[in-house]
Amino acid sequence: MMISIDLLENMQDAPYDLLFLADPSKENVNEYLRRGQCYVAVSEREAVGVFVLMRTRPGTMEIVNIAVREEYQGKGIGKRLVLSAIDKAKKQQAVTVEIGTGNSSLSQLGLYQKCGFRITGVDRDYFIRHYDQAIFENGIQCRDMIRLSLDNSK
Repeated sequence: MMISIDLLENMQDAPYDLLFLADPSKENVNEYLRRGQCYVAVSEREAVGVFVLMRTRPGTMEIVNIAVREEYQGKGIGKRLVLSAIDKAKKQQAVTVEIGTGNSSLSQLGLYQKCGFRITGVDRDYFIRHYDQAIFENGIQCRDMIRLSLDNSK
């Protein structure tokens, strides 16, 4: 499957349906888009994946709001998105790349570790504090934010 991953030039064209797969809060998504760079994975003129890369501190960027359209999951697109984000962060001199996911996001947690990320912390009850509706994945309530980082200086 041929996929191109390109910077979205016009935020009005942001694929909100994909962005909402990663974060159901329109307020959060709009803030990510305002502060970050949105990259869209396209196959045969269809947006199949997305991520936002955001500078959080000098030398540090965070991958936020990463998602793959449901019917394209399990085809390696998520890994391509993560590796692309790492590469784009490195080109912008980020020596640390961070990412966070819910405690119930089991496949994402595995993917990020396979891509070289290591767990650096847990923000207990993050999703309870920041979201009005309870979130469930894999039969588990999403309560805690698992924080991971990668040394991108090599």
